Amino acid sequence: MLKKLIKPVYAHCDLPCGIYETDSMVSAAATCQRMIEKIEALGDIDNPEKHNNFVRAVQIKEEHAQKVKDQLYLLWSDYFKPEHLDKFPDLHTTFWTAIKQASKVKQTVNHADCGELMHQVAHIADMFAQSKN
Repeated sequence: MLKKLIKPVYAHCDLPCGIYETDSMVSAAATCQRMIEKIEALGDIDNPEKHNNFVRAVQIKEEHAQKVKDQLYLLWSDYFKPEHLDKFPDLHTTFWTAIKQASKVKQTVNHADCGELMHQVAHIADMFAQSKN
């Protein structure tokens, strides 16, 4: 009976542990780009095997775009603090725009949209690296 009352809790760390990185979101954005390439390479997806690969590639793209969003939210809410606004006055707009771009990548199969996300993620990774100096 007690097991039914205990529910799992998922979080990076609210201690906070102080372990933050940007490699995960950079890799996830690159995975989105690669899935778009694979989707485009399939051509006509009337063949059941190609259709299956199309569905799988779209699912992977969407999962990784969500990973980008999750990592962005984590850095924005847990890592960056008010004192970072002095060095990065556009911090909130930068994150908000990148999160919106990750949503756009989930909604489309478009190289330009994904390229823009990769650019924004790289910029945030650079901000993160600068904040550590």
